[in-house]
Formats: sequence, C-alpha cells, structure tokens
Amino acid sequence: MKTLAPLLLALLAAPAQAIDPDYARQLERAGCTQMSELQGCDIRRSRVENERAGFKAGQPVTPYAGRWLARHQDGRPVARIRIDGNERVWVDDQPVQARRSDGALVFRRGPVMFTVQGDRRLVGEDVWRDTDAGTQGPIVAD
Repeated sequence: MKTLAPLLLALLAAPAQAIDPDYARQLERAGCTQMSELQGCDIRRSRVENERAGFKAGQPVTPYAGRWLARHQDGRPVARIRIDGNERVWVDDQPVQARRSDGALVFRRGPVMFTVQGDRRLVGEDVWRDTDAGTQGPIVAD
C-alpha cells in the first residue's frame, strides 16, 4: 500500500490534456465541435462545406443531426437521410416535415415512417416501417 501511494500521487499531479492541439485546430478550421463531429460534421471539410450540410459553428447541435441510412434487413438501402442542426430533414435529398415524439424525431415519406431516437444510448431503436408493404428495418449512421 505504501508503494502505491507515491504512484497515485504522481498520476494525480500530472497535467491533463483535454484534446490534441492538432485535432483542436482541425475542429476549429472545419467549424466542428467534438459533439458535432460525432453527429456527422466532417473535420476534413471546410467550415463553409459543413455549414452547407447543416452544422453551424457555435450552434447547439441536436442529437438527431447527421447522415443516416435506412436499410432492409439484408443490407439493401431504402433511403438516405440527412438531418441538420436545426432538425430539418431530407430523405433522398427531398425535404420532409419532421416532429419530435417521445424523445425521437419522426418523419414520413410516402408510406414509410422513419424514427430516429434522440438518446444515442438506445441501440436498435432507429427504425423505418413501410405501412403498405408491412416491412421494416434499421436506420444506421452513414
């Protein structure tokens, strides 16, 4: 126990670095935050390109923001979804109306209802359902 105390003291006294300086510069140049990057803001793109994709620097980012892919159970694509920081939604590049419902963002295109959960800890609950065909499948980050 006595030999462990100096080691613990040394670890606690060491300065902590939040993020790598190079990574911080990339975030700044791209107009991204760590949170918005997780939601689709691309640090390899310029600030202008990311703003066109719906990521505005300094703007609070919604947990729904990003690019999503609705797939059949066998992996074939059903639709490509884009949600910007203002919760505007496009399905296959066509704007659609969306609403919040019980912690999820819900929107429809034709007979297909899409549900993207706001709580990213909920696994497997981002889904689409085709009411006409009676089919459904997952929505995954693209």
